[in-house]
Amino acid sequence: MTETISSTPPAVVSALFEHVADRDAAIAHFRGRLGFESDVSDVAAALAEADHGFVLVDTRSDAAWAQGHVPGAVHLPGRRIAVEAAARIPAGTPVVVYCWGPGCNGATRAALEFALLGHPVKEMLGGFEYWVREGFAYDTADGAAQLAPDALTNVAAAGLGGGAVADGAITCSC
Repeated sequence: MTETISSTPPAVVSALFEHVADRDAAIAHFRGRLGFESDVSDVAAALAEADHGFVLVDTRSDAAWAQGHVPGAVHLPGRRIAVEAAARIPAGTPVVVYCWGPGCNGATRAALEFALLGHPVKEMLGGFEYWVREGFAYDTADGAAQLAPDALTNVAAAGLGGGAVADGAITCSC
């Protein structure tokens, strides 16, 4: 079934669109967000490249790191970035940070710290929670682990959106 949307805007605009940015402001806003954020699928695809050109930083506690973290990530809790980052990550190196998940702003605080130190930085939206939920492998204190993708994250081939699998990498069907 194909739905057709009228090209004529309704005479009465709902309260939802009472205050909405114009086209140029919307473009600047969303382009800007893409300059600061990435999702786990894009980070996973970038990490699969031989020379991906950035450092992935897990900003969570020692206990959270031991419970599970993205393979190849550097562990640097947010509260230690200002003191330890310069000794561990070369100046100017692009950084992608993550924390637990969408309900945590630790990655946002960590991204600010890296920006203050002069690093190009992005935040991995969804954090470690969505890394695991999307079915990507992770490391724990006891070794490697991986769960089946959660169909509700919309990346599993059998999920609601029927995410695509290309060259062995799961991609979002957004």
